[in-house]
Amino acid sequence: MMKKLLLSIGLLTAITTANAQSFKEQIAAHRQKYKDDFLAEQRSPLKAEDLPNLRFFDADSTYSIVAKVELLQDQPVIKLTTFNGSSQEYVRFAKLTFTLKGKQLHLTLFKSLSLTAIPQYKDYLFLPFTDQTNAAESYPGGRYIDINATDIKNGALAIDFNKAYNPYCAYSDGYRCPVPPMENKLGIRVEAGEKAFAGEKKH
Repeated sequence: MMKKLLLSIGLLTAITTANAQSFKEQIAAHRQKYKDDFLAEQRSPLKAEDLPNLRFFDADSTYSIVAKVELLQDQPVIKLTTFNGSSQEYVRFAKLTFTLKGKQLHLTLFKSLSLTAIPQYKDYLFLPFTDQTNAAESYPGGRYIDINATDIKNGALAIDFNKAYNPYCAYSDGYRCPVPPMENKLGIRVEAGEKAFAGEKKH
């Protein structure tokens, strides 16, 4: 009996370790592509010599959650202020409810009007947020997560805060990056995703 119990514990530990390793590998691959995209993007604020200054929290699967999705209908067009003082037009697409670190939280998912007209971006959704790591470990202006509308299944959406990234405005002036609205201010520390840029901001 004891031998079977020890064997079960051993198998469970091995599976848990393998899953954790697999998750870390997935996030590492995601971050490598994220870095590669800076070099491939023509309007990128970063060059190859800047990439070592990108910093990230350790991969943590507890920040990969599933949110309940409430789709919003007949929403008015709103203007999200950008860091350079201009604005961009969005509509509120859905209300997200989820539990993270033992707290029930809410975020609003937005849809860009300008991107809707571009075929390859017609399903693109925008999730900007701030949290209590801002101005300490992470960028003071908040972070973003990209969402695809096709990922919403049966009223639920998987969200991985390990994939949260900084707006281009974190690295350089000259970009129109939306400021996360107050309704997307999280009252917890989100120790996942990209940290503040360690290099000097370009002007």
